[in-house]
Amino acid sequence: MLTKLKNLGPGLLFAGAAIGVSHLVQSTRAGADFGLGLVWALLLIHLFKYPFFQFGPRYATATGESLLDGYKKLGKGVLMVYFLLTLATMFTIQTAVTIVTAGIASALFGGIIGVKVWTVIILVICFGLLFLGKYRLLDNLMKIIIITLTISTLIAVIIALVNKTEPISLKQILPENSIEMAFLIAFMGWMPAPLDIAVWQSLWAIEKNKDTKEYNTKSALFDFNIGYAGTIVLGVGFVLLGTLVMFNSGETFSSSAGVFSGQLINMYTTNLGDWAYIIIGIAAFTTMFSTTLTTLDASPRAMAKTTQLLFNKSSKFNYNFWIILLVIGTISIFFFLASEMGLLVQIATILSFITAPFYAIISYQLICSEHTPKAWQPSKSMHILSWLGITFLIGFSIWYLYTL
Repeated sequence: MLTKLKNLGPGLLFAGAAIGVSHLVQSTRAGADFGLGLVWALLLIHLFKYPFFQFGPRYATATGESLLDGYKKLGKGVLMVYFLLTLATMFTIQTAVTIVTAGIASALFGGIIGVKVWTVIILVICFGLLFLGKYRLLDNLMKIIIITLTISTLIAVIIALVNKTEPISLKQILPENSIEMAFLIAFMGWMPAPLDIAVWQSLWAIEKNKDTKEYNTKSALFDFNIGYAGTIVLGVGFVLLGTLVMFNSGETFSSSAGVFSGQLINMYTTNLGDWAYIIIGIAAFTTMFSTTLTTLDASPRAMAKTTQLLFNKSSKFNYNFWIILLVIGTISIFFFLASEMGLLVQIATILSFITAPFYAIISYQLICSEHTPKAWQPSKSMHILSWLGITFLIGFSIWYLYTL
């Protein structure tokens, strides 16, 4: 068991990347607006996305190469599509998660330092950690962050449950009007994360294997399942917090994620007392800091590998190049394209939704192909779940485009 715990890493990095806006903002808002009525949606989307996230560490440890190497084997065109999609969304996504993190930091410190300054500070800190510490520091740091996040969130839930005097309804509901349906689509689309994170997971698994040869396919799947279970538990935890503290409160929340975060912390303080401020603040900040840190590592790591595979050699477009470019691009978007941020996020969101079936299909094709050892190809039950997941994601994407 100690060996298994020691080998935890990429699964927790997955959790760190996934548990972000989808949990802090969307899950809390789901609880605030619908009580526990959308827990069914949270559990259903985790079930249908599970195979395609799991294929990342499964393929990487079974073959010794990342999903990107596998995509190239399916055809260079597949890899080029991945490259263009990532290039189109990485700067916007990094800017969005960093702004939310900066908004929470500013709220925690009473607005003494503005969001713009906090954005730069957080990016510089994350860049320094990754540039100097590389994967090993990220791996070790994420264990501390996820433990802190889990404990603070669970404490907040327990305290809110103790303070709740009215009964809590477990009735599950289906949104009725167009506004509620639009929220349901966004809630499920980003929960727990876009499917391309499976690529990040495969790259982290390769890095973990360099540190310890004991990180085999069996331990990788155990690691991933721990991280994935964490996204479910904390997702339900934030829905519970939204339900216990905000449901039927009459509070109107800002559509801005940064402003919403400040309202979130203040709402907990008002309802639970000033002593809850630090607990909720830690939970909120570690939620978003973990996402900012992991996305700042993962996108450059994926782009460096992709360019290497496309050009068949190492080039100046390495990890350091991409992480510096991402930091500069994020700051530039924030300072010079702030007025277009809504449009940029919408574009990134649309691409994440409609490309989900693409990532699901090519990952499933790869894991079932001759490129994956027979012993680690999916079981019959996993095949069935994959087919159901692909069908659901295609239907879901069509539904999303129809509602635009």
